[in-house]
Amino acid sequence: MVKPIETALYATLGGLSTAVAAINVVYPQIRQDLRYLRKIGGPITRFRRYQSAQPPVTVVDRFLHQVQLHPDKPFLLFEDEAYSYKDVDVMSNKMANFFRGEGYKCGDTVAMLIYNEPAFVWTFLGLAKLGVKMALLNTNLRSKSLLHCFKVAEAKALIVGQGDALLEAAIEILPALEELGVTVWLQGDKPAPQGFFSLDDKINQASNQPIPMKLRESIMARDTLCYIYTSGTTGLPKAAKVPQDKIVGGGCLFGLCDLKEDDVVYVTMPLYHSSALLFGLGGTIEHGITMAMAKKFSVTRFWDDCRKYNATVITYIGELLRYLCARPKTPFDRNHGVRLAFGNGLRPDVWTKFQERFGVGQILEFYGATEGNFSSYNIYNKTGAIGMMSPVLKKIHPSSFLRVDPETSELIRDENGRCIPVNPGEPGLLVVPIADRTPFHGYKGEKKITEKKILRNVFEKGDMFFNTGDLLMVDKDYYMYFIDRLGDTYRWKGENVATTEVSEVLHDIEEVQEANVYGVTVPGHDGRAGMAAIVLHPGHQANLRDWYSHLASRLPAYARPLFLRLTPDLDHTGTFKQTKAQLVREGFDPNVITDGLYLRDDSKETYVPLDLEAYRNIVVGRAKL
Repeated sequence: MVKPIETALYATLGGLSTAVAAINVVYPQIRQDLRYLRKIGGPITRFRRYQSAQPPVTVVDRFLHQVQLHPDKPFLLFEDEAYSYKDVDVMSNKMANFFRGEGYKCGDTVAMLIYNEPAFVWTFLGLAKLGVKMALLNTNLRSKSLLHCFKVAEAKALIVGQGDALLEAAIEILPALEELGVTVWLQGDKPAPQGFFSLDDKINQASNQPIPMKLRESIMARDTLCYIYTSGTTGLPKAAKVPQDKIVGGGCLFGLCDLKEDDVVYVTMPLYHSSALLFGLGGTIEHGITMAMAKKFSVTRFWDDCRKYNATVITYIGELLRYLCARPKTPFDRNHGVRLAFGNGLRPDVWTKFQERFGVGQILEFYGATEGNFSSYNIYNKTGAIGMMSPVLKKIHPSSFLRVDPETSELIRDENGRCIPVNPGEPGLLVVPIADRTPFHGYKGEKKITEKKILRNVFEKGDMFFNTGDLLMVDKDYYMYFIDRLGDTYRWKGENVATTEVSEVLHDIEEVQEANVYGVTVPGHDGRAGMAAIVLHPGHQANLRDWYSHLASRLPAYARPLFLRLTPDLDHTGTFKQTKAQLVREGFDPNVITDGLYLRDDSKETYVPLDLEAYRNIVVGRAKL
């Protein structure tokens, strides 16, 4: 006999089923929305619990928790060595105790110029145990850009990792650092040159005793943990403030990969970038799994490393997977244990090729920015999508897509000065309201740099939105796709490039009267390659070999223009801003352009004429760029 309470329950369930069925007719997207909400609900709840704890839970707390749970479990795999959670705890304690003895305390800043290696991780965690902020310097930067990044963070010391290139980069800016009274520490067993102090000997002799919690007990969830540098329209890299809770949140959301305790995530992207740091390292710590690291990405060693480390999850940027697909096929392409790839920037054509060739079952593409207040995740394995934005999800993750002028990339406003949302299926500029749940922490340095990323009076007077600078599109099924990056930034070789920074370097060349830098699409390549249209001073000629040397000394390889266009004049707007739209459309095609075109040739260390044959080699993929 069915009891009354059971009868009521069956009636309720039946009513719910009928309601869901009815809603499904009117709004078929309901099932996808419920699936997404179920999937993301756990990580978000976990993150909110960490945020609201008193004191808030930090990445150090999560790491120490994992040390207690499984001290002997492999935490880091690097080359032929394995480091347990306890090993890294001991080394990070030594690091913290040494710097504590040197007088460093909560709130101070130390800069790190270190490649991917275990020392990066225990240096990062050791300083975090003291509450010391870290400026994570891009290891590709040199000269003026590197010094700028150090100075804007107001760091008291610089830690230089192992590697001759890093040492040379630090030596180049050493006189300026000495003027600032900065202490420069050198890791590794190489003798420290004059002006540097050897760090490893000091660390080895330091105490490995745990660091008292009271040294960092004043830290709040939204206090800055570190600075990650991102290119923008200011001419030099910007130091994005990464709060304590961002790496914890990244770690929680990495759980969308359905991680198991024996998973191994293989990270080849640099830890000074947010994707590897927040998701790779943060996710490893949060879920107590193992991270295998490569000093840098190698297309020839990638799958061998995956087999060597028994990797089950890989992190990527689109360019990385394209390189893997470009390699000759082998009988071992599917001989690996990787079940999921987590990353961003993957083109639909590479997505399909990668899955078909290498047999990786799921690709979890995400969208987000280091300093951004919005992220989305494609949990559906939908080729090319970066997530979904249905009416229901938009209520939960508020965002808008605004109409922009395709020629100027400027927002279009109506007669009342308000922005105009695009229609479904149209590309629009993604903007996100700045609120307590979606804060924008901005950049270290001049306030005007942060202000440039804020849009005001978008829909009503006084409102504020974060300007992502990205064109996105939502299709009829509410899948969201990345279309393009607006303004004076483009992406090449997985790195963002500020056109104004490149332009400033070009304007330091004696023969250059004006330079307009922009990104152009190259068939078969992700992002956009750098190109510069240049007007010479009257009576001057281009010295292409000297120009190459100048650019190589001032810019990392990915930021040096791949193409040059020598033109008699450049177009400007009525307010004297350079226009790029026509230049971008014409690209580097000598069939269209009558101006002199040149291609960067790294083997000859100069720029060489870009003729029809060279152009065809690039278009069909025969040229190495």
